[in-house]
Amino acid sequence: MDEHSVVSLGKANVSAADVLAVARGGARVELSADALAEMAASRARIDALAAEPRPVYGVSTGFGALAVRHISPELRAQLQRSLVRSHAAGMGPQVEREVVRALMFLRLKTLASGRTGVRPLIARTMAALLNADITPVVREYGSLGCSGDLAPLSHCALVLMGEGEAYGPDGTVRPATELLAEAGITPVELHEKEGLALINGTDGMLGMLVMACADLARLYTTADITAAMSLEALLGTEKVLAPELHAIRPHPGQTASAANMLAVLAGSGLTGHHQDDAPRVQDAYSLRCAPQVAGAGRDTLAHARLVADRELAAAVDNPVVLPDGRVESNGNFHGAPVGYVLDFLAIAAADLGSIAERRTDRLLDKNRSHGLPPFLADDPGVDSGLMIAQYTQAALVSENKRLAVPASVDSIPSSAMQEDHVSMGWSAARKLRSAVQNLSRVLAVELTAAARALEIRRDSYTSRDTDPLAPATAAALAAVRAAGVGGVGPDRFLAPDLDAAAALVASGGLIEAVEAVTGPLS
Repeated sequence: MDEHSVVSLGKANVSAADVLAVARGGARVELSADALAEMAASRARIDALAAEPRPVYGVSTGFGALAVRHISPELRAQLQRSLVRSHAAGMGPQVEREVVRALMFLRLKTLASGRTGVRPLIARTMAALLNADITPVVREYGSLGCSGDLAPLSHCALVLMGEGEAYGPDGTVRPATELLAEAGITPVELHEKEGLALINGTDGMLGMLVMACADLARLYTTADITAAMSLEALLGTEKVLAPELHAIRPHPGQTASAANMLAVLAGSGLTGHHQDDAPRVQDAYSLRCAPQVAGAGRDTLAHARLVADRELAAAVDNPVVLPDGRVESNGNFHGAPVGYVLDFLAIAAADLGSIAERRTDRLLDKNRSHGLPPFLADDPGVDSGLMIAQYTQAALVSENKRLAVPASVDSIPSSAMQEDHVSMGWSAARKLRSAVQNLSRVLAVELTAAARALEIRRDSYTSRDTDPLAPATAAALAAVRAAGVGGVGPDRFLAPDLDAAAALVASGGLIEAVEAVTGPLS
């Protein structure tokens, strides 16, 4: 954990950078004085309603289809405990710790807004869990993305009560009661509405959206680099990247991708030379249309970030305490806005991987690679080169096509038809995480192939006085080799090479190496 990084929660909206700092960077969380005061004020309103004889949903009633029952004061603490225990019903594999930390931080952000009516003690205790690096065990299945991410958030609330299981700072799963005691954290006893406020939000799907946006931003820049490397290795022309061609179709993402590719190819001695020995009027679509496809994905990403920013500014709960003191029921917990863009990003990620795989296949096919050896093998026939690397890449691309099927078009009624339309936003987020990881590996295979092809071009270049590669692609090739990805030579155990390339892509090291030559890319 980075003990020097602190994120303060107050009236101001949190940013995507704040989410990443807490979820991935281990930043500490502090509650501002204005947030604590706002929570105390809204809690006073809940206490006043709790004392009234009339039923108020979430305060003095049951939940969902059971909201028709009025709960007497002596049963209300039990009501909140029962809510959390019964809703902590997740099943399946354990969710990644960074996802759970994001989920907890975003729920804490909403508590700190003062719109939920919880006591400041609840928010302080949740902040203490985050700062002690205690991470509840959350299961894969249990959220329908409506009425909030109920089961995942309930597993977190359970640990707040000193029950259930959690990861400790050492990464070991242990009973929550032991971990809280060691950290000096007193379990909370929930009062009216507090159990409901802890579980009624879109925090899980939003946290995964924020992290996916950050990862995809890196991958889209990586894809521009690998596309440029493939174009250069295939002796394609960079003329299709000219700014004036993209200005007449003014999609911002397309313009940015074309500019990136052009910057990476600046100074190349290989681009455009296909006209010398194998005339072709135009390059294949996977080369010529690379900015259009990657650019459309960039614009999709920009839209997703807009939705994420709006959701980060929201206070999602039901009922909610309005600034004028009214406590009103609402449907803001419905995950449709987030679910739609999660699915949209999965579609864009699948297509970016698809076009990258087509470029890889072209590099390996001697009939279309303009002089490169079959499968980039050292001794074709004896050696298979990167033949099966493309199989692996194709399997990942195919998997991403399946993951691109939207989750948000599905709905299964729940809670005795009271909750008769749900978003499935959590499911959309879970499959997007898989798609992003797959895309990173797809680009790593293209990077491996393009680097080997460029090395072959360099070795066969007639003039030894000048490096034919663009300075930026030469830097990329050097970074690939420094990362442990082997070059041209007899066949060897290939999986470690591909893993090393994937690690380089995931770390952002490839972008850093190229930007050292080009300056900042978009």
